[in-house]
Amino acid sequence: MPDVKLRFACALYDRMLPLYTREVQPEGIDLEFVMINDPRETFDRMVRDLAFDLSEMSSSEFISRMSRGQCPFVALPVFPSRLFRHGFITINRRSGIRHPKDMQGRRIGVQLYTMTAAVFIRGLLQHEYGVDLSTIHWVQGAMDAPGAHGSPTVLPLLKPVSIEINTSNHSLSELLERGEIDAIIGATLPKSLRTNSDIARLFPDYDQAEAAYYRKTRIFPIMHLVAIRRDVYEAHPFIAESLYRAFCDAKALALEHMRFSGALRYMLPWLMTSVDQIDDVFEGDPWPYGVEANRPTLEALAMYLAEQAIIPAPIKVDDLFVPV
Repeated sequence: MPDVKLRFACALYDRMLPLYTREVQPEGIDLEFVMINDPRETFDRMVRDLAFDLSEMSSSEFISRMSRGQCPFVALPVFPSRLFRHGFITINRRSGIRHPKDMQGRRIGVQLYTMTAAVFIRGLLQHEYGVDLSTIHWVQGAMDAPGAHGSPTVLPLLKPVSIEINTSNHSLSELLERGEIDAIIGATLPKSLRTNSDIARLFPDYDQAEAAYYRKTRIFPIMHLVAIRRDVYEAHPFIAESLYRAFCDAKALALEHMRFSGALRYMLPWLMTSVDQIDDVFEGDPWPYGVEANRPTLEALAMYLAEQAIIPAPIKVDDLFVPV
C-alpha cells in the first residue's frame, strides 16, 4: 500500500528541522514540508482555504473554533511554538507605568485581541498581578506597520470588550512612541524598543521573572499546536499516531544536537549556560509534548479564553486532541 501523501505547513523550527531534512520520516506517510516562516500567513491560509493537510495553528484559534462547533480540524498535542510572555509587555516610560497594576485604565496596543500571546499575557496580568482587564481600552493593529495584523478569520467575542481598530497611518510601535497608547502586549516586540530610550520592557529582568513564574505555576505558554484537517484525519486515522511519534523523534534529535558541546549549534555564545538552565528548571526537557506534561498550561489557556469572552466556558483539555 503506498504511503499517504500529506502537506505540512510550518516554520523551520529546530524541533521541526529533522522532518524537513527527512532525517525523521513518519511511518506510512510521505510528508511534504511546506516551510512558511510567518505563522500568521500559515494560520490565515489554513483557516480560510484549508490550504494544507496539516499545519501549525494558533492554539487560541483552534480552541475557540472547537468550543463553538465550527472547527474543520482535529489537533495533535504537539507544540511547535511556545514562549514565556513577561518580556513581551512594552511601555512608554513617560506614561508613568512602572508596575503591572499601573496598566489599569490605559490605552494598550495589541496586534490581535484573540491571539494566543495576548490571551496568555492578559491571564498573567490578571491572575499574577491583580490587573482589572475590564478597565483597559485596547487598540488593535499591526506592530510595525499601519493597518491590520494579517488577515485573520476571527469569531466574534461573546461579550463586549473595549477594542478600537487602529485606523491611523501609524503602527502600534509609532503610537507608543507618540504617547497615543501607553503600552503594547503582543507576539513580537516593537521596533521602537531598539531605537527609543523611552520605550522599555515592563519587566526588565523578564527571564528571572519567567523562571520564577514557571516554578510557581508549571505554566510554559503554548502558542501553537498542530492541526490536521478533519476530513484527512477521518480518511486516514492512523496518521495521528504516526505523526505524533515522528514529531517526538524530531524533537529528541533537535535536543541531542543542541546539547552537543563540540561546536555551538546556534549563534548563541552562552548556549551551554542555557542548556544548564534547561536541566535546572525543566529537568531536561523544556518542550514536552502530550497532554499530561502540559496540563497546567492547557488548563490555564482554557480558563483565560473563557474569562476573556473568546469561548463560552473552559473546555476539558483531554477533549482537545485526538488519541495518539
